Order: sequence, then structure tokens, then C-alpha cells
Amino acid sequence: MTSSTNQSIKPVTTTINSAGNLQIGGCDLVELAQKYETPLYIIDETTLRTICREYKKAFSGYEKVNMMYASKAFMSKAIAKIIASEGFGFDAVSGGEIYTIHKSGADMSKVLFNGNNKSYDELTLALELKVGRFSVDNFFELSLLNEVAKSHNKKVDILLRITPGIECHTHEYIQTGHLDSKFGFDLSQVYEAIELIQEQYTNLNLRGFHAHIGSQIFETKIYEDEIEILIKEIALIKEKFGITFDEINIGGGLGVKYTEEEYPPSVFEIGKLIIKALNKNVKKYSIPAPTLYIEPGRSIICTSGVTLYSVGSSKQVPHGTKYWAVDGGMADNPRPSMYQAKYSAQVANKPNCENSQKVTIAGKFCESGDILIKDINLPELEEGDILCVFNTGAYNYAMASNYNRFQKPAAVLVNNSQSDIIIRRESLEDLISHDVIPNRLD
Repeated sequence: MTSSTNQSIKPVTTTINSAGNLQIGGCDLVELAQKYETPLYIIDETTLRTICREYKKAFSGYEKVNMMYASKAFMSKAIAKIIASEGFGFDAVSGGEIYTIHKSGADMSKVLFNGNNKSYDELTLALELKVGRFSVDNFFELSLLNEVAKSHNKKVDILLRITPGIECHTHEYIQTGHLDSKFGFDLSQVYEAIELIQEQYTNLNLRGFHAHIGSQIFETKIYEDEIEILIKEIALIKEKFGITFDEINIGGGLGVKYTEEEYPPSVFEIGKLIIKALNKNVKKYSIPAPTLYIEPGRSIICTSGVTLYSVGSSKQVPHGTKYWAVDGGMADNPRPSMYQAKYSAQVANKPNCENSQKVTIAGKFCESGDILIKDINLPELEEGDILCVFNTGAYNYAMASNYNRFQKPAAVLVNNSQSDIIIRRESLEDLISHDVIPNRLD
């Protein structure tokens, strides 16, 4: 089976240049660190476009398929513009994501609004910006969306988000398809929802189902199980209500390779499996083949991203761990603290040096749990070395914070030896720009 970009730890353009430094997108990482300062997020445009094209090729054997990028992984105007140019739509989970996609110039009819507690203002914004689909998560939202649509004299296309009762073997916080989840209708509630739509919520046009089974998924059979559950349910609904759903959204969730010990399936393997399962089940349950929506996020953006840090202080615990601290940490990458996530890294200015010492990379934030990478083999480190952490494109900038009142890093897009700022580094003035001192305190 052909390999795909999500199975690589490093961006596809990663090399060592004549100066002996790591380079990505034709740009020397040490020079980027000097030019833009650290911590620094870097996105390789070639890698990002490559995985988008791999997804489209992998699913080209199914006639009716729409690719959607799960925006929560990393969203900015430049990222949205690139992904839209590759023919993708967007899965958005907030008014902020919707607004960013809109301002990038993307086609809003190819946006689906997802989420378990959408507000009146967010639904209104989505309608006004002509979002194409709404994934409805619960009974409250059915009523609220119908009210908003009616007030705008519109009929909106919706999918019912359901929990298919599948539990994948990922961290419990990123499992979304099992029964005890905050997301979606239970299958036992679907008939009631359909009856409400038919009888009361006449500004809603029900097109099909939306389901997620989790994130960082390595199991392949779980997609087969999900598809059979959805197709079987569609057949039961056709029999009971006389209506035929023409769309299913199976979510995304395909895993990526953070460390050498991980072996995620390729995009092509998943594409072949999903198409086969769809064809098999539409035949088995005698329904027309629905339009397939698939919405990868992490596997689209993750491998294209790296983060650069400058190495600072060190500490040797007597007869124990050797710590080296960098100038970032849990505020620019909270995943190790939240999920015990593991990463791979290389010293950008010493890529050819022997990895002669085992160290732990600590962040600079005021938390003992601020550890980026535990027990990694690296060359002898010195203050000022540039550490490159791989596979940080997903859920790093997206989950970054101003903890300890640190500024969020800049993000740079690299391609063909050119680097461009796509998110500027926050300044100290940015940090206090929303602070207000009440007059009575003067």
C-alpha cells in the first residue's frame, strides 16, 4: 500500500543544507530563528498541499465525495486560503473559525458548522455568512436553529450528529463516538428528532448523519463499523419515514506519526477501506449511495508544522534526570501536559552530531508539569542551540494560551526558500490591549 505524508515525522522538504543546519521549505531553520525569534511556529506549504492532494487521490474512486478540513486543528486566514485552493471545504466549530474562513475568501457554501453548544449569535453569524451546512448536536439546538432560520426567512440544510456507540483506543478526552459522550444524539433519540423536524421545525432541511469516532485513530476496522451503523440506520429511517438521507459525514480522526514507535495507517489505506465499506453497505441495505463528507484535521496540518525553540538553562538532578529548558513550553504546546503527548525533535544547528545524551526538555512556565519531551536522545546541548520539535502543526497554535502572561509566538509559512509571516508575534501591548482599570480605582 502506498505511504502518505501522515506517516512521516518530518515535513517532506526537510533536509540538511551546506551550512550543516536543518532546513525546511528551502529555509535554514537557524536563520529563521534569528530572523523571527523563538518560539516560532513554522508551516511547510509543500507538505500541507501534498497531504491535501493525497486525500483527494485516495478518495477519487468514490463518485460523490467532499473533503472538509477540521479547522480546530489550526486555523488562520492564510491556512484557510491554501486549503480552500486545494478544493477542500471546512468543518468549523465556532463563530471565530467561521469568521476567519469568511475573511480568507473561501466559499462559505462548503462550510459545515459543528459543535455541541452553538450560541444564538454564532448561528446568526453563520446564516448571515451563508454557511452551507449545520451539524445539529441536540434537541435544544434543533429548536434554536429553527428559530434563527425562521427569523431570517431561510430554510437551512442540516445533518444530525449522532454517537454511533464506537469506542476507539485513543486518549479518553479525544474519543467522541462512544455512548457516554457530550456530543450528538444517541441512536435511540434519532426518531424523535426526525419527527420534530417533520412536524415543527419546518425551516430545517434534514440531509443525513454526521458522526465522529475520535482522534489520532490507528485502527482501521473502526471506520468499517461506523459506516455500517450509519448506512443501516439510514435504511431503517427510509423504511419508517419514507425519506432517504443523501449525505453522511464520517468525521476524520486519522492518526499521524509523532514518534518512531507509531505506525498510523496511510491515507490511501483508509480511503480504500472506506470506499469498499460504503459500496458494500449501500448494496447490503439497498439504499442509494450517499454523498460522503470526510473531515480530516490533524492528519492534514500536523506533519507540515514544526516549532523552533532556543535552548537556555540546564539542571542535573544528582544521580537523576538532566533537564534542559527552552524558551517556550506548555503555553505554546499544552498537549504533553494535557494528554501526555509525545514528540520527536532534532537540534537544528547540530543535525549531524551524535545523539550522545538522554535529556528531558522542560518549558519555562511556572508549572512542574511543564515538560515538552521526556527522555529524548540528543547531541550535547549548549545555551543558544535551536531545538526543532516536529509534528506541531495541529493543536499547538490552536490551543496556545497567554499563561504567565507570555506572548503567543509568530507563525511563518515556508516554501521555495521563501518565508512569510502568517500570524505575527504578540507584543506586550497586545497582552494588555483588552485590560481595563475601572475609574473608581484611580
